[in-house]
Amino acid sequence: MVATASSSTPSPASPAASAARAKPVRMFGRFQLLRLVGKSDRTMGWAAVDTRSQQECLLVILRQQLDAEAASAWLQAAQRAARLQHPQLAKPLEIGVHDRWPFMAYDRSRAVSWPEKFSRQGAPAAELAGWAAQIAQGLAFAHEAGVAHRDLQPWMLAIDELQQVSVMGLEAAAHPTETQHDGGLDALRAVRDAAQQDVLALGLVMHHALVGQPALDEPDVVHVIQRMPPLGQEIVRLPWTVPRPIPEPLRAIVNRCTDRQPRLRYRSARTLQRALEGWLKTQDDDGGPLALLRDRLRTVGVLPAQPGGAERVAHLALMERGRTSELAELVLGDIALAFELLRRVNSAQLRGGQVSDDGPVLMLRRAIAMLGLDGVRQAALGLRRWPGPLDDAAAGQLDTLMRRAHRAARLAVRLVPAGYDGEVVYLISLLQNLGRMVVQYHFPEEAEQIRKLMQNDDAPATAPDAHGMSPEAASFAVLGLDLDELGVAVAQHWGLDDSVLALMRRVPPNAPVRTADSDTDNLRTTASCAGELVDALNQPATRVQAALRQVVQRYARALNLSGREMQDALQLELQGGDATGLPHGSPLPAVGESSSSGLRRQNVS
Repeated sequence: MVATASSSTPSPASPAASAARAKPVRMFGRFQLLRLVGKSDRTMGWAAVDTRSQQECLLVILRQQLDAEAASAWLQAAQRAARLQHPQLAKPLEIGVHDRWPFMAYDRSRAVSWPEKFSRQGAPAAELAGWAAQIAQGLAFAHEAGVAHRDLQPWMLAIDELQQVSVMGLEAAAHPTETQHDGGLDALRAVRDAAQQDVLALGLVMHHALVGQPALDEPDVVHVIQRMPPLGQEIVRLPWTVPRPIPEPLRAIVNRCTDRQPRLRYRSARTLQRALEGWLKTQDDDGGPLALLRDRLRTVGVLPAQPGGAERVAHLALMERGRTSELAELVLGDIALAFELLRRVNSAQLRGGQVSDDGPVLMLRRAIAMLGLDGVRQAALGLRRWPGPLDDAAAGQLDTLMRRAHRAARLAVRLVPAGYDGEVVYLISLLQNLGRMVVQYHFPEEAEQIRKLMQNDDAPATAPDAHGMSPEAASFAVLGLDLDELGVAVAQHWGLDDSVLALMRRVPPNAPVRTADSDTDNLRTTASCAGELVDALNQPATRVQAALRQVVQRYARALNLSGREMQDALQLELQGGDATGLPHGSPLPAVGESSSSGLRRQNVS
């Protein structure tokens, strides 16, 4: 494969002769090979110099000699890949075959390979995520054009001085049998499988970069893939002890790439790219989680009016005077309108510098009094009509989420201790579901991915893979952020203060639930409990009872409730909720006089 050459033959005793024997000149055709950059079972990469032009280059050489027919097929595949034009796909200087060894030559005078950036300390998280997002973008472009890499290794990724990353060696590792198809389903399936392996390989490269050493201590990425499910039994996850801290969203993204359940891994480079870019946007000091939504909020609003709700309230605001309590109850049936009123009164307070010691307005009766019935009418008519830009399927999912949010809110009102305003409890519970509803409205495809990652309906309840990802991990893996944090960012954008933002954050699913020592803790914990009970009800039928028992065990002591009391509240809700989202039979309970914010608990005689 490699020819060795020397000039004159010095005497054995001379130092020049010893140097010549120690460092023979290695040639591959006209290319002088300087050093081996990396290798796998299929390919190897050499730093080389083109002796004709004296240009420094990287040679990617197939480690298999091909006969004339196979070499012709390989050349066709490689040249087809080389025709793709994308900033993240390196353009070969030359594609050829030397002594039956296929090769590609790339310019490396202005770039270095990823391994030259790696160290035992691992790569900084944000820098690595930026590189990987570029690679995912380039791979997605190639995959959508029907081209795959098939042997993605760290040394085939180049980084220039401007931190622009490019992929070398597209189709370099292709065996002729992998590229010769008559078209149709077999060809599509072959490209799809190769593309998914590319995405898994990129995840393993990210793992290597963050940890500072290759997964399973195996430098050949393809070997690692062969040891992982479904081909092998090895599990690859980022360790907790690493040289540099890894943010939880990035950890979830990389671990999803290499998940032990193949069904949970990224199906395409495009979805991986979006997750990485989503997380990177949240790291922007000027953006945060809201950066994902800023443009869309202006065009389609936060949420659409629920069917018929805005029209009913607008009509009532025109026709009735002095019925604030009934109007507040009706507003609660339309989540988008309730949130819009909160946004208007709280942002108006902030703009006018009128924030009082009472804190934020978190009671619709007061919001209506501040805005007036004409203000309520304007707010209702200003909402985007149902279902906004959503198609029927996505609108159905949003409607389901809103109904579940209403159910959780009703249940929270039943669970909260005496002395709290029911309307405030209801709103807090709705706000805890804001992030989920916003994602379904603005990112319906990503919301569907999150649901699928959280489910494994086909597995028995006792199976080791019976459960999918947690909501937090699934949202990290798809969007690069937590759904609850997105809801908090929207509320902060409205002008709600830190006391309300604290109420919006559910108790983390893996955190212990502590006995509340303040009104804020009590309200937040009650709403979290109600939300988890509703989530448990929507598990597959075989898991509902176990999920409900787990919620009761988590919250009963903290809320000073017995399991029987929680069960009775849930049973009443299952029997009593109606389609509008409001309790049957009576208006929302309001015990005693409340402060303007509604957060303080009052003594009840």
